[in-house]
Amino acid sequence: MQTQAKTWWPKLSALVVAAALGGAVGAVGSRALPLATAAPSAPAVAQPAASLPAPAAAGLPSFNDIVARYGPAVVNISTTGMTKTAGVQQGPQLDPNDPFYEFFRRFGAPMQPQRPQVTRGLGSGFIVASDGLILTNAHVVDGASEVTVKLTDKREFKAKVIGVDKPTDVAVLRIDAKDLPTVKLGDPAASRVGDWVLAIGSPYGFENSVTAGIVSAKSRSLPDESYVPFIQTDVAINPGNSGGPLFNAAGEVIAINSQIYSRSGGFQGLSFSIPIDVVKQVEEQILAHGKVVRGQLGVMVQNVDQSLADSFGLKSPKGALISGVNPGGSGAKAGLKPGDIVLKFGDKPITASGDLPPLVASVKPGDSVPMTIWRDGKEQVLSVKIDTAKDAKVAQPASDEGQAKLGLAVRPLTAQEKTESGIGSGLVVGQATGPAAKAGIQPGDVILALNGTPVNSVEQLRSLSAKAGKRIALLIQRDDAQIFVPLDLG
Repeated sequence: MQTQAKTWWPKLSALVVAAALGGAVGAVGSRALPLATAAPSAPAVAQPAASLPAPAAAGLPSFNDIVARYGPAVVNISTTGMTKTAGVQQGPQLDPNDPFYEFFRRFGAPMQPQRPQVTRGLGSGFIVASDGLILTNAHVVDGASEVTVKLTDKREFKAKVIGVDKPTDVAVLRIDAKDLPTVKLGDPAASRVGDWVLAIGSPYGFENSVTAGIVSAKSRSLPDESYVPFIQTDVAINPGNSGGPLFNAAGEVIAINSQIYSRSGGFQGLSFSIPIDVVKQVEEQILAHGKVVRGQLGVMVQNVDQSLADSFGLKSPKGALISGVNPGGSGAKAGLKPGDIVLKFGDKPITASGDLPPLVASVKPGDSVPMTIWRDGKEQVLSVKIDTAKDAKVAQPASDEGQAKLGLAVRPLTAQEKTESGIGSGLVVGQATGPAAKAGIQPGDVILALNGTPVNSVEQLRSLSAKAGKRIALLIQRDDAQIFVPLDLG
């Protein structure tokens, strides 16, 4: 897992692509600007009795009431994980006249083995239930061995990942707390292009920053993102904002901030958010079943432009043009063919190809849905029995199995290591996660003592840590130095 600020903001080369359904279902994360609360009032001027009152001065809205009321329900999320570095060849820097220069030039130096490294990430989230249920992006917690949630009152909690759904980029977390502030959820369908919206998050680690803008477009399809009709805004979103809420002017959360279009890695005026109704569907399935099950049509689709509309005899460019049908899929069984144009799915009109994937995904597998298609110059209605999408297993509940209290994988020193290092006893660290990784312990360190008691075996370390309190001190040997490292076990 790499630092979120570097990896979860894709650089997109195009905003709209052909959508694919089923085995090929297709569809596609700050700089706060000051807002004036009101224009200054003009001085009073005497008016004739018969004159009409002057119109009220217009001004930009103030979102301070929304921030004051719902800001405490927005949380900062930090993650810790491990990743392996690629093996590299390292050799001495030799003078060309050195007798060994030609040897290393021709045969290279020995390959250094892969070594696990601690990685850290930052993101945002928001509380949707007072008992500690939190929503965020899947990519914020992807690969994390430890997730920490920080509230605006500075309290910190270790969070459990209940489940993640990568196709929609949604994750559900829980912390052990009660009577927490919560956000109010709204209806994304009621928002209009041009409406004011604002985001609260932690761009680049600047906690609880507020940015505002307008809805730029709705139902955007992005490359490789088939299940989400994104809301596009010009709200300043940067690394660290990911997973935070997008509020409407009424203070209701209508989406989760997820992606940005950027050629630099920073905000360039195009932000994309996951509608909250899509998020709620994912949350409900994760809480109920531990995974998300989607419908699958088994076809490839693309947008219809004016040229294609003319070619197929449509009066206007609309619908989703089927460019491929998976053999044996629900679309093939229903009689769909390449060249058919889907105009309506159930009672929902299809304006663009990106409209179809989320509608199909929302259908319970096994249910039948009528589809209106354009074929041979006229409309026809087919009934399609929806299959189960093959990616339904992507939501994985978190498991705590195998995680030691300290977050350490250790082994005793070998006889050769004792001789070479001069250390009589101790445990070599093979991997550090959780509290140990957070404290800075690294693979290769040798644990000598816990709270002053010498450690000679894995069983002894486990026993001592079980009896210890929330904070312990490990004496470790690193290279030629011995240092105490404090660990916070929460």
